[in-house]
Amino acid sequence: MTDFKMKRDSMRKPLYRTGLSLLALLVLSGCAKLGPDFGGIANPPVPKKWKQNTNHKDPSVTHWWRTFHDPTLNTLVNKAYAQNLDIKSAGLRIAQARAALGISQGLAFPQLQTVSGQATSTRTGLADVATAGVNFDMGWEMDIWGKYARGIESSEAQLYASVASYDNIMVSVIAEVARNYINYRTAQERLIYAHRNVVIQERVTKMTEIQFNSGNVSELDMQQARTQLYNTRTSIPAIELNKVKARNALALLLGTDAAHVEKLLKQKDASLYNNSNKFIGQHKGIVQVKEEGHNGLTGVNLVPKPKLNPRYRIDANLLTRRPDIKAAEYQVHANSALIGAKMADLYPSITLFGNIGYNTNNQSGSWLNGTTPLGVTVGPSFSWNIFNYGRIKNQIRLQDAKFEESLVKYNKSVLSAVSEVSNALNGYVLTRKQQVENQKAVEATIRAFNISVVQYNDGLVNYQRLLTTVEKLTSTQDRFASIKGNVALNAIALYKSLGGGWQISRGKSYISRETAEKMKKRTDWGKYLDPEMTRLPKGFYDDK
Repeated sequence: MTDFKMKRDSMRKPLYRTGLSLLALLVLSGCAKLGPDFGGIANPPVPKKWKQNTNHKDPSVTHWWRTFHDPTLNTLVNKAYAQNLDIKSAGLRIAQARAALGISQGLAFPQLQTVSGQATSTRTGLADVATAGVNFDMGWEMDIWGKYARGIESSEAQLYASVASYDNIMVSVIAEVARNYINYRTAQERLIYAHRNVVIQERVTKMTEIQFNSGNVSELDMQQARTQLYNTRTSIPAIELNKVKARNALALLLGTDAAHVEKLLKQKDASLYNNSNKFIGQHKGIVQVKEEGHNGLTGVNLVPKPKLNPRYRIDANLLTRRPDIKAAEYQVHANSALIGAKMADLYPSITLFGNIGYNTNNQSGSWLNGTTPLGVTVGPSFSWNIFNYGRIKNQIRLQDAKFEESLVKYNKSVLSAVSEVSNALNGYVLTRKQQVENQKAVEATIRAFNISVVQYNDGLVNYQRLLTTVEKLTSTQDRFASIKGNVALNAIALYKSLGGGWQISRGKSYISRETAEKMKKRTDWGKYLDPEMTRLPKGFYDDK
């Protein structure tokens, strides 16, 4: 025991000196971070004429689909948020980024931590020799130049970029749900008009056949009437196909089957296919389309109307908070941090090594009867990649070029956003004007048809005049439904271009409860899947 105590006393002074050295290195560690410090991107290329507003929580943008006041659309959006497969994949990419950040954070702690042990028993002659030992080894590369700190910074930026990408997918999915819903309703309205015009043309054809059988008109008139009727009937399957495609697209977006979507959509216009008599009457036995202004003209309001002011002023700050632009900005940040991580390789690295070992060697055959000396080894190691043949500098240059490229991509994403907003806003304004003029055209066409069919029956005009008005009635009404759809589609495009819709997920988990439970049963995730583990920095969207 005396020998062992003396050994320990003799080791104390070197250990104290080593401890002081370790303390000095710990103080120095993390004080220097090489490379550029990212402070955000100043003056993104946004038009100066756009207003600067401090209120970025306008509900007409954040939950814009509600402004259509369509319960079915609201239901579809909520189901897409809960069930869409692209959104689920994006949520899992956030979990991956969170784990990658954990790896980077772990590198800031001792990189080598191992415990090893051995035990042997050897018989030599008449004696047994028993040896045993337990060793704990630790190695820690001090982060003097901020290599690991920059790695953590880059991983954090990648995590935030993955969150912004998740939100961007949310924006796209919601817009696609609304777009396909509008396409579905537009196809339904077009079908209603097509069926009505088939009824009108059937009656015109019957009237022409009566005139032909009476010898009042030529066979040409009758065949032209039939041709027009057949052509209108031919257009119906193509419109039906558009409706089916929109329904199937909704099924894919909702991660479900078409039959389930069909139930959600509920053919609320079913009766309108068969109530043509409500809109088509007779005058002295002659077919007439009722003239009752806009309501009598359509009798159908399947395509929801957007409640969007055509003089909507664009908020420049709202635009730069688009999730895709935020993702691009954090990608710039991530690449900026990696420049410093690469630069750290130009400088020497200091690693602290430590070993604590218990060993025994006893010839009595019993490990417990022998001495158990304690061995402690602590010391630094020094390495410097002096002869790297330009490899490190070229890695820095490579990373700097990646950083600059990501900055260019950021500027492009902003310019693309400006273009998208401008196109959508102008598209909305112009299609609104188009809708007003088309409304007048349909009303005039109905009046012209009613006059021409009476005059034709009285022999005042030839069939070509009647044929022209019938064709105009069919095409103008079909265009009326299409323009209604285009107005709504341009409103959706504008809302999407402003980045609205991601707010539906704020404060909620990026991964569904069922998926998280399944992952936790398979792997020890700890709290990594909990929403609070992904705390967004202040100013991520609204507070900056």
